[in-house]
Amino acid sequence: METSELLKRVRKIEIKTRGLSNQIFSGQYHSAFKGRGMAFSEVREYTMGDDVRAIDWNVTARTGHPYVKVFEEERELTVMLLVDVSGSGDFGSKVMLKRQLMTEICAVLSFSAIQNNDKVGIIFFSDRIEKFIPPKKGKSHILRIIRELIDFQPEGKGTDIAGALRYLTNVVKKRSITFLLSDFMDRNYSDALKLANRKHDLVAIRVFDQLEQEFPNVGLLPVTDAETGKLVWVDTSSHETRTKLKVASLKFEAELKETLIRAGVDAAEVRTDHSYIKPLMNLFKRRESR
Repeated sequence: METSELLKRVRKIEIKTRGLSNQIFSGQYHSAFKGRGMAFSEVREYTMGDDVRAIDWNVTARTGHPYVKVFEEERELTVMLLVDVSGSGDFGSKVMLKRQLMTEICAVLSFSAIQNNDKVGIIFFSDRIEKFIPPKKGKSHILRIIRELIDFQPEGKGTDIAGALRYLTNVVKKRSITFLLSDFMDRNYSDALKLANRKHDLVAIRVFDQLEQEFPNVGLLPVTDAETGKLVWVDTSSHETRTKLKVASLKFEAELKETLIRAGVDAAEVRTDHSYIKPLMNLFKRRESR
């Protein structure tokens, strides 16, 4: 992609997602993803109702009046974006591709994070680790991440979620809020999911397209697996074929839901032809109410 076109697309995404972050997500993000500790801020005179366990006995003895320690939440967090850039992301039947939707969601989360003075990093993965950008603060850093999301060309086509999660736990030493964005078309990653969620606060965002749930009746339809390159013809006029596809889709979704629940991972689902605002807001509200 030419530089001028890339910059235009970055600017367009920045305007849209930064506005959403400012107007909708920032406050919810702060409440949903709280700091994990309390840091000492100051001392002040004791007033009726204060917790006696907070009394600073050294200052109290020195002044002759009771003083209490005041603590503030340690707000600074590290946010990691673990983004699936496998071949299946280049699919979308209506409004946008799955990869484009993941780019917008990453941008919204990133702008929400830096408004709360959090660091943001990103790991691109397919069937291998494609790229790691370490966590940093600042708008210029976020714009770099958005540029990479738009223009990055992965070497691999397949998906290895377990490998990506193992890499995360090895390379990011400090506990982080990690958003795993994928269509989750992979297997055998449940153990890695559990281990990663013990070290980090893991949140799964499944991005999918309506045609992955149910095929319309449009006759013979050529379908190419973006990860293997295999082409098959599907007879969508067959009720039996459409039923089998629907059953397989429901089975996949049920297994994924069970895997995430067993791992203790919060999750949201976003469809390529629907707004992602409501699913993200619902995710934030669920976490805020805990």
